[in-house]
Amino acid sequence: MFARAKKSGKYQYLQIVENKKEKGKVRQRVIATIGRMDQLQSKGRVETLIRSLSRFSEQALLIISGKSDVSADSKKIGPVLIFERLWEEAGIRKAISRVLEGRKFEFDVERAIFLTVLHRLLVSGSDRFCHRWCRDYIIKGIEGLELHHLYRAMGFLGEALDVQNESTGFSPRCNKDLVEELIFSHRRDLFSDLDLVFFDTTSIYFEGHGGESIGQFGFSKDHRPDRVQMIVGAVIDDKGQPICCEMWPGNTADVTALLPVVES
Repeated sequence: MFARAKKSGKYQYLQIVENKKEKGKVRQRVIATIGRMDQLQSKGRVETLIRSLSRFSEQALLIISGKSDVSADSKKIGPVLIFERLWEEAGIRKAISRVLEGRKFEFDVERAIFLTVLHRLLVSGSDRFCHRWCRDYIIKGIEGLELHHLYRAMGFLGEALDVQNESTGFSPRCNKDLVEELIFSHRRDLFSDLDLVFFDTTSIYFEGHGGESIGQFGFSKDHRPDRVQMIVGAVIDDKGQPICCEMWPGNTADVTALLPVVES
């Protein structure tokens, strides 16, 4: 037997249900309907019922009396295994390591970048939320990463290069561009060609402080015209592999953004 909440109309009802096997099939039979969940919870009757039933269970009685501790913990590994494999096959880890050569950080920048990318792929949100979110996942190499490490890793990607002769004019070339070029070189072979690419843009708005240099008011795909934003564009080849990503001021039209990308 087990308890379940059964929805009927706009209310949920707490029921005691029994599983019974008949002619090779499992059928459920409602033993009793205790009452409406909202009324039971408001009067604390669910807890009263649990304590009453615990008299007939030695283990439950020990838990409620505080003489036995219950410890339950779970970690997710599936999404990490998938994206870690893609991360490796795309050459992203190797590209970041190449760009990091000669730089001495006291934390693993590549792992911090992987963590923030994984977070945006699965749920999205701020780096502050990412730092809490990752506690529910087993991610190799993120032990010891603090919130300021995530901020510094993002700052490293956006760090402008000394040589800007190949910039698009809308934003300076930075470490992110070097990483993208190395990723493309990793997948390129003698027969690589770029006859067909796909280009898409989206808008990202700023909350609070931020966007002083690139933030502008414009058409918001997030339906937040009251916030300054920037435009982010991604270029993908005909096999669905990313080639590069660019950023522009928030009032940039898609057509205007496309031309310098094509030329580069």
